[in-house]
Parts: sequence; C-alpha cells; structure tokens
Amino acid sequence: MPDFSYQARNATGKDLSGVITAASKRDVFSLLKERGLFPVRVDETKGPIQFWPKKKRIKAELLANNLTQLADLLQNGVSLMAALDVLVEQAAQPILAEVLADVRDKVAEGVPFDQALARHPEIFGELAISMVRAGSEGAFLEDALKRTADFLEMQEEMKGQVVGAMAYPAFLAVAGTVVTVVLIVFFVPKFAELFSQLEKAGGLPGPTIALLWISDFLGNYGLILAAGLFGLFVWLRKRLQTDAARLMIDRYKIQLPAIGPIFLSTALSRFCRVLGTLLRNGVPLLRALEISSDATGNRVLAQAIHGSAKNISSGETLSRPLRECGLFPKPIMAMISIAEESNNLEKVLINVADGIDRRIGRQLNIMVRLLEPTMLLIMGAVVLFVLTALLLPVFEMSATMG
Repeated sequence: MPDFSYQARNATGKDLSGVITAASKRDVFSLLKERGLFPVRVDETKGPIQFWPKKKRIKAELLANNLTQLADLLQNGVSLMAALDVLVEQAAQPILAEVLADVRDKVAEGVPFDQALARHPEIFGELAISMVRAGSEGAFLEDALKRTADFLEMQEEMKGQVVGAMAYPAFLAVAGTVVTVVLIVFFVPKFAELFSQLEKAGGLPGPTIALLWISDFLGNYGLILAAGLFGLFVWLRKRLQTDAARLMIDRYKIQLPAIGPIFLSTALSRFCRVLGTLLRNGVPLLRALEISSDATGNRVLAQAIHGSAKNISSGETLSRPLRECGLFPKPIMAMISIAEESNNLEKVLINVADGIDRRIGRQLNIMVRLLEPTMLLIMGAVVLFVLTALLLPVFEMSATMG
C-alpha cells in the first residue's frame, strides 16, 4: 500500500501532520476521522526514483518461524508490542530486524497491525496481510498467524520440490544456449571462406544460407541486441507495476496453455482456504469474501469474487454467483452448493483447498518430468540444424566431385 502525507486539525484546532499507509485517499480520510481528526490536505508520497529498485528478500521459512513465534507469544498473554520487541531483538537477519522494527514503531503510533505489515508487501505478501486483518477483526489473531505460517511452509516445500526438479532441465537449457551461441558466433565464421567458394561454384543449401545470416547478424549486432533486450525488460518491468497491467497479466496467466490451469488452481486454493478459515472463526460471510478475495493473488478472480459478494448481499447463495463467474470448476461448485445446504461450508472449503493443492502437486510433477525430454529434443534439433547446415555443402560438393 502507498504512503500518504496528511495535514489535519484536531478537536481543539491544533494542526497536525504525519504519514499514513492506506489503499487510497478515501481510506486516509476515513482513518483520520476515526482518530478524531479533520483532514485539511492529503497527498501521496513519492519515493526516490530508482533505475533498478532493490527488493528486500527474506526466506519464507524464516518468516514462517517468526509468525509462529509471534503467535505463541500472543497466545501466552504477551502483548503485541512486547512480542514485537522480542522478535526484533532475536531477528536473524538485519533486513528482517529493520522490517519488524518499522512494524513495531507503526503499531506504537496507533497504526493497526495489518496496515503496519502492509507497508512491506514484498515481505509479508497479500495472504499474510489479509489473514492478519481478518484475525485482528475477528479476535483470532494467534490462529491466523499460525495458519499463515503453515501455508508459507507448505508453499515453500512445494517450491523447493519444483526448483529441485527443474535444476537439470535448467542446466540443459543454459548449456545448450551457450554451446549454440558459441558455435554460431565463433565456429561458423571459420567456414565463411569455404562457403563463399562453394557459393560461387554452384550455390549453397537453404539451411546453410540461414545459418550464415544468423552468424553474421549475431556477430555484428549481438551486443546491440542484448542491450536492447535488457532495456526492453527494464521498461516492461516498470510499466507492469500499474494495476491495469497487473490485471492484464493475471488474466493472461490463467489463459496460458498447460500452466494456466495451475495458476488458476493456486488462486482458487488460497481463496477456499482463507474463506473457510474465516468462516470457521465466526467472520461474517460478506466480510470473509472481501478479505479472502484479496488473498487470492489473482486480480481477475478477486474481481469475480467481489461481484459475487454484491449478489450475495442481495439475498443470493454463495454457490450461484460463484458459478456464474465461470472461474470455478463444476466439481468444486457442486461441493460448495451441497455444503451450503448442509451448513458445513467452512469445513468443505478447507477440504477443497487440500484437494486442489494435492492436484497441483501432481500436475507440477508431470510437467517437470515432461520438461526434461522436451529440452533434450529442442537442444538436439538446434544442434542438428547447425551440423546439417555446416556439413550439407560438403556432402553436396563430394557428390558432385564423385
């Protein structure tokens, strides 16, 4: 969330100023009114422009351990401020200590705990912030922290499995790319004089002409091409930070072949798990939908859930508007519909999330296993093209001389 600088007056007419974190200016006005202040001016603060913004990195396992420790301290009667003091003193990384210290200072200033965490979205993420917000509102903060830690550990375990399985295909891709570039840029030009003589004698095959053109282009413009691609990457990285661009990316992600359903299933799993947890802890359905939609990690699904919440407020059941949005598979909708009739929705939602996670694990395992032979085929095809383009003129010349 962005930071907003404000100028306001209190009931006695004293001018006050400060910085507050919120989603929009409207939220800033609401928060100031809740504090008994009368807003005079609110402006969004702009940070320094950086060519390559430095991101804070903290391992998910370390963050999960800190969330679990915070939950244990709160569960044993330690106040939130004292618990944050303990975490700051015991922080294993300077970056984590800095972030926790900022969260503690903001809580001490009266900022809600979830908003203090939202100042560091690159560390805590939408799921943790949404769960903490729900736990603070529903008086089950300890349980929310523990469940968030469990989810982060499960997500990190799945990521570790995928990274481990992807190590060999990634090595093949890098090695194949390096070998191919070296062959084309440094090895092929050594045959240029021979190929020019063969071309004068009777022409060159199509693959050889194409290979020579690629080699000449990379040799003359390779560095310019690399610099242009890097500049394009930096430009796209900056342009894709807007809400409209992120919405477009999320819509494109779930439409991709093969991996699109995995992205959608991941978002559905997060939604079902968070919604089931909130409902089980007594959070009203509409409020639970609002919080769980923010935790999906996909703006397309979040918009669809927000639209469904409007229909529910008009008297509809949960299953009907969710079915109409077209993003929920029929088996999941059947389970949700039956759960609503049996008044067992929260338990069924968590079971649905567990089932989706198991299916995602199987799909990722299959994809990774198929990726290795695919990379070998691609590398083989590229190397075969280079060798064919190099040797075909020699074979034709030998056949002609024979």
